[in-house]
Parts: sequence; structure tokens; C-alpha cells
Amino acid sequence: MKLSLFIASRYLISKKKQNIINIISAISAGGIVVGTMALVIVLSVFNGFTDLVGTFFSSFDPDLKITPSEGKVFDPQTAEFEKIRNNPAIIHYAEVIEDVALLKYGNQIYPAVVKGVPENYTKYTLIDSLIIDGKFMLKDQDINYAVVGQGVAYNLGLRPEYPEPLQVFVPKKGKQVVLNPASAVSSGLAYPSGVFAVLEEIDSKYILVSKEFAARLFESETMVSAVELAIKPGADSKKVQKEIENLLGKSFHVKNKYQQHDLIYRTMQSEKWVAYLILVFILIIASFNILGSLSLLIIDKKDDIMILQSMGADNQLISRIFLFEGWLISIIGAFAGTILGLLICWLQITFEIVPLASNGSFLITAYPVRVDFTDILYILWVVLLIGFLASWYPVKYISKKQFASQNL
Repeated sequence: MKLSLFIASRYLISKKKQNIINIISAISAGGIVVGTMALVIVLSVFNGFTDLVGTFFSSFDPDLKITPSEGKVFDPQTAEFEKIRNNPAIIHYAEVIEDVALLKYGNQIYPAVVKGVPENYTKYTLIDSLIIDGKFMLKDQDINYAVVGQGVAYNLGLRPEYPEPLQVFVPKKGKQVVLNPASAVSSGLAYPSGVFAVLEEIDSKYILVSKEFAARLFESETMVSAVELAIKPGADSKKVQKEIENLLGKSFHVKNKYQQHDLIYRTMQSEKWVAYLILVFILIIASFNILGSLSLLIIDKKDDIMILQSMGADNQLISRIFLFEGWLISIIGAFAGTILGLLICWLQITFEIVPLASNGSFLITAYPVRVDFTDILYILWVVLLIGFLASWYPVKYISKKQFASQNL
């Protein structure tokens, strides 16, 4: 084993009789370096964007959200919810009301989701940090205010400093079609106090109002759309979630921050692994250079093979020499590509060398990057596996044919 590895390492760095073999070997290693580096960088950028999206949602969403499995509203005045309220791991308990309404501001009309939140909303979310215009205020004495998403504000032409009120229209409960449509609609007025920006999915459809305003508008009485919970720092959130699920049974969904937007996270993970598979496919194509390099090397070293055979080397030893040659190319390329990829990721994290072409419309200025060392292990595993297979094929078939012809 040591002898075959020693000879393979000498073959790797020695000058071949045909210069084209040196060139193909360099191209083989270079292709693996570039492919591995691309895998490290692309997957790390996907991780960065996933974390960025998670940060935005964490600022807007609660740690846990309880919603009914059937219907839109429920009555939380039960013993089960009283136990949840008194759970020592829960530091904030909030009942919210959500429903669709039609907004009118000036001459503009736009449908949106009105979310009525209690006074402690700012304590279990970071909504204050998301305000880009105006301030967060939902009620001042007897005047109702609304904080709207950036997309909603854009579609309505709304600015917090304008004194014009926002009109909110919803159908009255239990009303059928009547001769006078106006009598079947409830309405309310709220003055815009601020504009928040999270992500387009949230910005383009949500406005925040006080829970009292929403309860009166939707005639919900004691019924609510969801209960939002904040968990004490250091508490086991998974354990708390499981306890609440067992307490409420199948009548309610209990979702953590990721599950509240599981479609987005699943989509991002799917995009990440599709990119991974595409780059692996490119790496497989690049590894064909190893096959060509080893094939030419076996032909180039036929005199050396005859000398080794005359000295007592068997075909198995000679095969291992060329197999190790291909593995060394793969190993060097994999580790060099990984180191270069990590270096570029570090430069991007530290110096933000690649900016986002956002014209100031995005909340960050450069591509986000997070290195996940589990991804690095996946990359090294697949690169070394491809290198093994690309080396094994020519050694198994071409060298066998070459050895047979020399023994004749």
C-alpha cells in the first residue's frame, strides 16, 4: 500500500513524456477545485439568505402561534388556554384577530389582512425595529391608528405624515345580499402612524391595528383568530410546543417560527439542494478529465509497468498505483477548492466584497453568507466519491487491457 502510494505521488508531480498529460492532469485538478469552491460558496450564500429571511420573520412573528385546525376563529376562554397562560415558560400571551378587509385611502382601494394585536405586541416581537417611516402607535386616547406594510402603503399611496384617515371595510356578520349594499358593510377609520418593512409576502398584505378596533370591526366579541406566545429565554421551545400540542389536541395547530412560514423555508431548501445537484452534475462532467488523464498516464508509463512486472510486481499493485494517482488528484482538488471557497466566504462576510444590486431598496448591502460545516462534509463526501469512481473505471478496464497486451 505504501509503495503504490509513494509511486503514485511521484507520478503526480513528475514530468511526463507527453506534455499533454501534464496539461490534462492540471485541468482535472483545476476542474475539481473550481467545482468544489462553487459548491461551498453557493450553499453558504443560500444559508445566508435563509438566515436573513428567518431574522426578518423572527422580528415579526411570535415564538409559537396557536390557530384552529378548522374554521377561522375560536374562543380562548377555556381551562386549556388558562393553563397555557399560566405556564412558567411563557412570558407573553397575546390574543390576536386577523381577517381580510378592503382598504380605501383617498381614491385608492386595496385588499389587505387586518391584524388586531394587543398592547404587549411590541414586547414579544421586534416590530419597532422594522418601522421605516413614522412610528409604531395603534391607539392614542380615542383615536385609532394603523401601522401598514410597505407594499400596502405603496399601493395606496399612503404616508404617515398625511392627515387623511385610512378607511377599512368588511362585510357584516350574517348579512345576506340586500337592496342597499352599504347596510351590509361595516367600516372603521384609522390614521396611518407608521410603515413597516419585513418581506414582500408580509409587506404587501398586512396592516396592524389595535385588538379593540379589530374586534369591533369584525364583530368578533370574545372570538380570536390566534393566540401568540413568547417563550422565556433559555426554555426548551420544542418541549413547550409539544406540551401545548398535547394539551390542546388535534383541534389546534401549534407552530414555531419556521412552521408559520414553512412553504417559504421548504422552497428555499429545495432551491439550495437543486443548486447542489446541478453543481454536482457539473463536477461529474469535470471529473471525466481524470479518466482521460489516467488513461493517457497508463499508456505513457507502459515501460515503467514492464519494469515493475519484471521486478515481481503483480497487476493488483500496479492498478493501485494508478488508482491512487486519480484519488490524489481528487483529494488535492477537493481540499484546495474547499479552502478557497471558505476563504472567499470569509472575505465576503468580513469585507462584503460582492454588493447586492438593490439600489438601496433592500435592508442589506451585500450578499449574506453563512458557512455550515455539515454542508462542507456533504461536499467533501460527494467530491471524493466522484473522484473515486472516475479513477476506478479506467484503472479497472483500461489498465486490465494494457496489462493483458503486455503479457502476450
